[in-house]
Amino acid sequence: MHDEPNKNQYQVTAVEKTTAPEGMLGDNWYRYVIRRGKQVIDCKKTGSLKTVTEHAESVAELINSRHLRGGRK
Repeated sequence: MHDEPNKNQYQVTAVEKTTAPEGMLGDNWYRYVIRRGKQVIDCKKTGSLKTVTEHAESVAELINSRHLRGGRK
């Protein structure tokens, strides 16, 4: 997660252990939150804390790069 948030970019603001979504199995679920101002992306993913954190940061970077280019083409 980033130390100095840029309010114009999406940032990973939380990665925490959680329960499996309804109908899913397993006990290695994490919830991650990506924010930009009032916009919030709230997701769940299986894995270790490290792999889910890396995934969330990758998603935030991808969204930011699309935003800089003007969206999907």
